[in-house]
Amino acid sequence: MMENEDGADLVEEILRTRQVLLPAIVLFEVYYKSTQLQGRGIAELRYGTLKSIRATHLSDLSEPVLLKGGQFKAAYRISLADAIIGAYAYVHKATLLHKDPEYEALTMIDQIRLPYKRPIS
Repeated sequence: MMENEDGADLVEEILRTRQVLLPAIVLFEVYYKSTQLQGRGIAELRYGTLKSIRATHLSDLSEPVLLKGGQFKAAYRISLADAIIGAYAYVHKATLLHKDPEYEALTMIDQIRLPYKRPIS
């Protein structure tokens, strides 16, 4: 959403009008993916932007999140990070805002699906 892609307006509205939970693992994912794709400078800019938004930053991996994440990882073909992010949403009874088809398996979590990226042809 940092590149004004499809769904950016909805993300901006949610950031302005709702309570937002931001697990540290999201910061990790944004940082490493941005570093890989666009370099460390962009990654640090994005990391700083995420740290500055009005959100509850979650850095603890509580036992309920750990166990639920383990259950998600065992039951569904999703990445470790996505299992933990899904577990935060589940444990905190939060709506998961995403653009990742891996989360579709987690039907027990309330979700807002942003437009998925179109494959490059």
